[in-house]
Amino acid sequence: MTASEHLRDQTLALAGVAQAARIVDQLSRTGTYPVDYLEASLHSLFSFEASDVAEVFGTIQGVKLGLQNLAAGLAPGGDETTGAMMRYFFAILHLEGKFNARPDLQEIVHSRLRHSSYKATHFASQANDICHSVAAVYSDTLSTLSFRIKVNGSAQHLQNDGNAEIIRALLLAGVRSAFLWRQLGGRRWKLTFQRGRVRGVALDLCRELGLR
Repeated sequence: MTASEHLRDQTLALAGVAQAARIVDQLSRTGTYPVDYLEASLHSLFSFEASDVAEVFGTIQGVKLGLQNLAAGLAPGGDETTGAMMRYFFAILHLEGKFNARPDLQEIVHSRLRHSSYKATHFASQANDICHSVAAVYSDTLSTLSFRIKVNGSAQHLQNDGNAEIIRALLLAGVRSAFLWRQLGGRRWKLTFQRGRVRGVALDLCRELGLR
């Protein structure tokens, strides 16, 4: 694999983090979410033997929202919405770092997702049911770590049990993408120096998908 291909794979994994972060922010503030991208993020949790990084999300199209937001988030400046998304983005990376230090929790998460994969395969259109199952995995594992992600937004939307389960499922999906990024050699300190290059790759992938 060439260096450019390696960076491309890392960028796709980071786009998975950005996509989860963006949907969490949107759902917590507005009570709405893009169903197709939610399903792609959920798909990543059950991609145990993907042949490449894009397949983790189904296709590159599945992480298009993440690529757009990753490119925007790594650009200088940015609006309030982008800033909120990036706070979740870096919080997810930090949480994954805690998770990476706990192989016991990793084993539990993997086992329980394997157990849930039958439902995900046979009830693919039932995103809410899958979120209910995945949210329980998050609550029993990652939420027990010393660092917890605080989600801000409308009390009306955050107090809705269904929304809360979707948010937990998305945070787990974000950590899964961050874990993949680490497996591909990604590190927080490297991202500081690679920020411009990663943004450039994200923009190139957006153009491949017909976005400007």
